[in-house]
Amino acid sequence: MIKLRNKQTGEDLGTLTDGQLQFLIDQLEEEDKNDQDYWLHRSQIEIFNEKGADPFLVKILETALGEGDEVEVVWERI
Repeated sequence: MIKLRNKQTGEDLGTLTDGQLQFLIDQLEEEDKNDQDYWLHRSQIEIFNEKGADPFLVKILETALGEGDEVEVVWERI
């Protein structure tokens, strides 16, 4: 199971599938092979939609953003 959390608040955002996580890994920049956190910008969500992102993943990311324009999320396998 893969949990996604808001890195700043620790809020649990939801559970991801391996496929959803791989989509994020493929789309976002990693600082190294062990990187498990990402900065997300609202404009990226639109691009994810255009690239066929899973609708549930998009909903989780939109919830993470809330009213803001960016958020840092972190994932972990549990």
